[in-house]
Amino acid sequence: MNISSVTKTQSQIENLAATEAKPELSVVVPIYNEVESLPQLIEAIASVLTSAQLSYELICVDDGSLDGSAQLLKEQVLAYPNLRAVLLRRNYGQTAAMAAGFDYARGDAIVTLDGDLQNDPVDIPLLLAKLSEGYDLVSGWRKNRQDKALTRLLPSLIANWLIGQITGVKLHDYGCSLKAYRSELVADMNLYGELHRFLPALAFIEGARITELPVHHHARRHGKSKYGLGRTFRVVMDLLTVFFMKKFLTRPMHVFGLLGIMSLTLGIGLGLYLTILKLGLGQSIGDRPLLILAVVLVLTGVQLLSFGLLGELLMRTYHESQGRPIYRVREVVQINVKNSKEDG
Repeated sequence: MNISSVTKTQSQIENLAATEAKPELSVVVPIYNEVESLPQLIEAIASVLTSAQLSYELICVDDGSLDGSAQLLKEQVLAYPNLRAVLLRRNYGQTAAMAAGFDYARGDAIVTLDGDLQNDPVDIPLLLAKLSEGYDLVSGWRKNRQDKALTRLLPSLIANWLIGQITGVKLHDYGCSLKAYRSELVADMNLYGELHRFLPALAFIEGARITELPVHHHARRHGKSKYGLGRTFRVVMDLLTVFFMKKFLTRPMHVFGLLGIMSLTLGIGLGLYLTILKLGLGQSIGDRPLLILAVVLVLTGVQLLSFGLLGELLMRTYHESQGRPIYRVREVVQINVKNSKEDG
């Protein structure tokens, strides 16, 4: 049995997907410093999916772990032929790790879950059954969360309400990583920043049919949580990005242009008023604050209109070109099935 360890470009990823047998399901697990949880997690996923008689691949994306998770994944590949370890060069963040997993996934359906054993693999067949009812995305709902009330539950409740109000996609639990997607839906979405938590909203922009399903949730057994209040600012900024994408993704000129025209009109109006005072009534306007305001409004209007035009050009580029990945893969470790058979 041989292990192949290679670094692949985006075109090689596409070739890999085209040449290898396509499984029914791809399970994507972002990993960051979860060495104690990994053996039990991989065993549990393999046991559940084998019992369900599903053809699957398990893609564990190590996001620059420092605790030996990457080395453990290399060893686990020998024991689990369906496991593929994607090792990133450094810590890029959970969004980039999920994007890497999506790029390497070949299944008709994709399920994501955390690597800390708080999500239960037993729920995977339930999510897939719900997905088969005609939905494009099924989001897990940790109805009975096993987290500390003040540090996790209350901020999560507020965040879920706020995200639902701004995006228009009402879910009980945006933060649950346990989700099931149709592969064609994921292929249409580009991730960056902290956008992994807004995947239902991004999917809604693409016209996806979305639902949620109550799932099990367990208390953390090993290590410590990677989430904290420090992420709040980044989440709020990305929420504003999602709101803008939902409202003006294909028509940025509608927002920048409107504000620009309003500012320009008001500035020109003040300018005409001051001109009448100067030329018609002979009054001095050099020391009037309105003169400065008029100039600022005109300049602001021109700038906003320019932003709108640039935004339109950027959106055309966004829709018409291939996006550059937000991560760099150091190596991919998997069982070389062909060589393994020949060796036998």
